[in-house]
Amino acid sequence: MSSDPPLIEVTIAPRGASDRERLTLALGALAAADSSFRVSTDAESGQIVIKGMSELHLDRTLDILKRTYNLELYIGAPRVAYRETIRRQVTKDYTYKKQSGGTGQFARIKIVCAPLSEGGGFIFENRVIGGNVPKEYVPGVEKGLESVLGSGVLAGFPVVDLKVTLVDGACHHVDSSALAFEIAARAALKEALREAAPILLEPIMKVEVVTPDEHAGALIGDLKTRRGEVQEEGRRDGATRIVATVPLACLFGYQSNLRALSRGQATFEMQFCHYAPVPRARPGDDDPFPPAIGMRA
Repeated sequence: MSSDPPLIEVTIAPRGASDRERLTLALGALAAADSSFRVSTDAESGQIVIKGMSELHLDRTLDILKRTYNLELYIGAPRVAYRETIRRQVTKDYTYKKQSGGTGQFARIKIVCAPLSEGGGFIFENRVIGGNVPKEYVPGVEKGLESVLGSGVLAGFPVVDLKVTLVDGACHHVDSSALAFEIAARAALKEALREAAPILLEPIMKVEVVTPDEHAGALIGDLKTRRGEVQEEGRRDGATRIVATVPLACLFGYQSNLRALSRGQATFEMQFCHYAPVPRARPGDDDPFPPAIGMRA
């Protein structure tokens, strides 16, 4: 589980200002004990964000904070950890130039952005020949590119499965610097991502349900209303076993619903399966934010 990405997040804050230090210590202890639990601070709002593998995972963590550490918390609504990627290759030639008296800043880079297959992560390659971008400035380019990956151009989600190749550039013997190339790379990649048919990716979960036979039909129907696709249906220990893949965004409140539909007799387990493109609201729709997500950048 520890190698899987956090799939869901919640913002929290202590009800008492004096409890913030206790909360920080408690979260540190929980993160040290559970490698699939992550903690960060939102750079813009300053809010504490906790991340885990499922709604149930975070519910248990919040319960520990309340019961074990005696903390009263403000808790935000859970949010799915989407990702962003691109669908087509784009070449971007970008020049950063600034002159305000004295030494200026100059950097020109030409990059090729290309999509990778799922799980490809991020790859940077330098193919500049002839010293148009001196070697000492290449780390600045890479640093600028990496600074963009944490917040994509659609809705600020991390960018994945991307290869960027530096193919050309230019420098000035006085005005160029590693910082100038870092700024140029950051701006170039942001523009390239907007032009490369960006899409949102959502986490898909593998859900396994075991239920008495009389409730199987209702539970299968419920899974389908959640955009679920049934992969297997069979028998286990005198009961019906259902295996389906379901978007995590459609599984909020599933445990309570399962209990109600099966009169408390069904059980389920789920685990991360893969990321997949979020479907458009309508076929051919270019809007990357269908009603299921309900958000815009």
